[in-house]
Amino acid sequence: MNTVNFVTIPSTIVPDQEILVFGNRRLTYARLAEHVGKLAAIFKQAGLKQRDVVAALDTNSDWYIASYYAAAKAGLTFLPLNYRAKEAELEYMINAADARTLLVGDRYLDLIERLRPQLKVQNFIAIGEGKPGLSRLEDLVSNADPDEGEAEVEDEDTSILMYTSGTTSLPKGVMLSFRDFTAYVTANVEMADGTDRGVALVCVPFYHIAGTTAYMTNIWTGRKLIVMPQFDAKTWLRLVETEKVTHAFVVPTMMKQLLDEPSFANTDFSTLTNLAYGGAAMPIQVIRRAIEAFPRHVGFVNAYGQTETTSSLTVLGPDDHRIEGTPEEMELKLKRLNSIGKPLPDVEIRVRDEDGNILPSGQVGEIIIRTPRIMKGYAGRTDDAALPEGWRATGDLGWLDEEGYVFFAGRKDDMIIRGGENIAPAEIEAVLMSHPAVDEVAVVGVPSEEWGQTVKAFVVLRKGANATEQELGEFCRSRLASFKRPEKIAFIDALPKNQLGKILRKDLRSQ
Repeated sequence: MNTVNFVTIPSTIVPDQEILVFGNRRLTYARLAEHVGKLAAIFKQAGLKQRDVVAALDTNSDWYIASYYAAAKAGLTFLPLNYRAKEAELEYMINAADARTLLVGDRYLDLIERLRPQLKVQNFIAIGEGKPGLSRLEDLVSNADPDEGEAEVEDEDTSILMYTSGTTSLPKGVMLSFRDFTAYVTANVEMADGTDRGVALVCVPFYHIAGTTAYMTNIWTGRKLIVMPQFDAKTWLRLVETEKVTHAFVVPTMMKQLLDEPSFANTDFSTLTNLAYGGAAMPIQVIRRAIEAFPRHVGFVNAYGQTETTSSLTVLGPDDHRIEGTPEEMELKLKRLNSIGKPLPDVEIRVRDEDGNILPSGQVGEIIIRTPRIMKGYAGRTDDAALPEGWRATGDLGWLDEEGYVFFAGRKDDMIIRGGENIAPAEIEAVLMSHPAVDEVAVVGVPSEEWGQTVKAFVVLRKGANATEQELGEFCRSRLASFKRPEKIAFIDALPKNQLGKILRKDLRSQ
């Protein structure tokens, strides 16, 4: 199935339904489908042929979404570029993908001008106001006739080439097929039929799999999509109230900023029913604070997934976020609040040891998964994580409880080995985070001639709180085995993180 049908099919059923809002621009299905048709014609007029690559470098917008669907309609591969990537990374991604056309937002025009001599791109188009000598997308659309056709794509054709963050090496190009997205979207939501499906607020960048699948699922199911160019806590809260938002997704750093925003207390959340979070590990203190701060009718959902698996693999649903019941039930709920939930219906999960043996519940090992929507592969390189019989290694450590809940214990690469003992940073971080003076913490291994590695903790204190290295060391003494206790504790103002809130442990190790 060509994913352009996520737009074109609903546009024939409910053409006048408002589906996409960006600032003052409000598009119906019919209007969005018209933009998609015109953009597809523009891509073809630019000389792009089926399976060629069209790239986009900009923040979120309605034109960004229309450009993806236009690429799909023309049978092209869409390359959403990380606008926070370094220049060398952008040059690598654009050239490695052999992008033929590049759509550029205004704030990135100067950057691309510097890179232009090194790029193989044949055609540059400005998404915004542009500059002299550069074609503007809106001008091209206003003068174009819609392409009424639709490319016949193979299920395994690459629909989106999405590069991973590249925090430890050059980014890897994840090839996601039309089949991958069709399997994910159609399995998780019903097609639009005019039924009121609510209003979704999307602030996660579209170059991330969570942002991409957000606009795909909401447009297919008929849930009006409110698009933010970038996250801003005050604006997010205002939009929830004014647009009567029912569904939203945030990453942990966004959740914390929302709770800290002064206007939070005066925001009307009466329509908000579903608040999902993911993209990085959620500190237990933050989610507990959110559960207490938001109205009781707001259902929280924790989603864990990877780009390579076309988004979510496991989900911890609203019921598991309601800390109520008998003391025993509340204790179990609090324990499971630390988990990443249960596998989705089309996902199998196991945990293995270093020798590949499957581990029983309760034992920590590497999480491996099997699902029909695993990526087609990496562009230009082999997938070292592929396993026999359709299984794939995630590189994440964790364990399963007896009820099938999955618990995350950190990245395999982050495991600290001290004197032959394996230490998961997440365990030490959880202990330190339970100290009332600690706001955030990250634990890494540092080289040691005697032990191979020793444990070092980087701690961010709460505003106005005080604590010493000795005090936190004593706090850990009664809560951790001796070999797991941090030998060094450093106090810093903020943890280095990427745009989705994942801690950049490589930066900490370099200190």
